[in-house]
Amino acid sequence: MLVGVEAIEGAADWCGTGSEVEQARVVGPTLRPSSVLVMPITMDMNAPIEIPATFEPSLPLDASVLKEPFELEGLVERFDPVARASSLAISMPREWCGSYTSFTSGNSVDVKLTFASVRPIGQMLDLRGNMQIGSRSTPVQGNLNATSDQVDLLPLAGQLGDELESGGSFLALQGMALSSWQAPRITNRGGSLNLAPSCPGSEAPAVRALW
Repeated sequence: MLVGVEAIEGAADWCGTGSEVEQARVVGPTLRPSSVLVMPITMDMNAPIEIPATFEPSLPLDASVLKEPFELEGLVERFDPVARASSLAISMPREWCGSYTSFTSGNSVDVKLTFASVRPIGQMLDLRGNMQIGSRSTPVQGNLNATSDQVDLLPLAGQLGDELESGGSFLALQGMALSSWQAPRITNRGGSLNLAPSCPGSEAPAVRALW
């Protein structure tokens, strides 16, 4: 009996005679074909592709430019809201006349506003006076912002008439010329107040004749 490697070598020697090879007994480890593991290759299409960055050569820096002083052309306006508030307290007209028009009914009434006190407080002007709206008169107080020219004016009377409800206020965004009535209720559409720094009853300056 052939064992192991000798059995393999003996089988090779008996290759010439088929019958003897068939009768030979080979005892030993059985040789089996080795298995190969095949893994599928997949590519991630979402993987970022790195592209090498290219840099262009920079021009040499001119050191003489850094030595030159920086100059700003034109004039820089310096605005002082506190100084403007003090100036407005002196130059602001004390009497304003015009009319109030309701957006609800379309009625228009004459209005005369007289300031008894215009006092600067920082960049704000404290306004106090009286307003004649049609046949009704009411004290008013408010403020004017010297920076934005916004004016808030509050009538203090309990009864104002002409669809002006107590608790509302006049709001102007460009000085005293044009204001809107901010009603205390959203059902009230409000109105507009147009004023001018002159009243029909004021004394007009004398006009000198040319002849």
